[in-house]
Formats: sequence, structure tokens, C-alpha cells
Amino acid sequence: MPRDPVKLAVFHRAHTLGLGVYRLTRRLPDEERYGLSAQLRRAALSVPTNIVEGCARVSRREYQRFLEVALGSATEVRYLLGVVVDLGYLKSDNVAGCRECSDHVVRELRNLLKAVSRFPP
Repeated sequence: MPRDPVKLAVFHRAHTLGLGVYRLTRRLPDEERYGLSAQLRRAALSVPTNIVEGCARVSRREYQRFLEVALGSATEVRYLLGVVVDLGYLKSDNVAGCRECSDHVVRELRNLLKAVSRFPP
């Protein structure tokens, strides 16, 4: 049964998170280009990418696995946003939008995973 990620609200929010993180990381110091900036970008884009890839999978178990990876990446983004603030690279106000978005994505993915676990195999 093919799934359409565009029909999932969490996909759109994850896409927004990816775009927001890309904009935010432009403001990090050049010395972090291959460090925090690259890691944040990879993690942020991993969320919608894994949702899309999971939707293309046939089995419920594979779909679930990709959603679990997306959830892991979303929590990684949330943590790394805190690191950026703790290191003094950006102020808490600057990352607030991305933090809030990542919190929503984490909640929505957890809810989606609960729903998917009830699907027949």
C-alpha cells in the first residue's frame, strides 16, 4: 500500500524544520562549517527524508523503522540546537523557532509511530 508523505502534517513540519535549520546554520561561525553546522543540517534533513523513504516501503515494519530513524534525527536536532546556544554561537531567542518546530516534530512522530503500530502487518 503506497503512502503519500505529502498527506502527513509531520512531513510538512519536518520540511519546515530542515529549511529553518539551514537558515540558522548560516549564522554559525565559519569554523563550525564542518562541525556543528554540517551535523545539524544532516540531522534536520534526515527527518523528512526518512519519512519520505518510509512511505515508499511496502511493509509496516519497514515504514515504522524509517519513522524511528526520523524520530532519532529530530531529537538529535533538538539537542544540537541546545549545544549551539550553550557554546554561545547563537542566542536562545534565535533558535527558539527551530526548537519549537523540532518539539512538534518529535511529538507528531511519536503519535504517528503509535498509530502505525496498530496497523495490520
